Amino acid sequence: MAFVVCEPCHDCKYTDCVVVCPCECFYEDGSMLYIDPEHCIDCEACMPECPVEAIYADRNVPTAWSRFIALNAERSAALIASSEGHIVERQEPKLGVGCGKRP
Repeated sequence: MAFVVCEPCHDCKYTDCVVVCPCECFYEDGSMLYIDPEHCIDCEACMPECPVEAIYADRNVPTAWSRFIALNAERSAALIASSEGHIVERQEPKLGVGCGKRP
């Protein structure tokens, strides 16, 4: 099992979750954060830190957001391969138009 960043993070990019991750498995692009499922140890530390409730265990991702399971794996792998987007420190949130959408 791994944790997954879903739709509410899109256009927000709150990074409170990043600083509590003991595995440093968060990545970012211009839109949102992603969790690398290969390195996530399922500790749940990130979930309560997300102010828009965008992080779910992969088995609990709402059906409307199920595409985010593969998206997190694909985007984190691409960012790792390009040596870009690794995030380990808190940053100011993006707070864009799509921030905090719920299913």
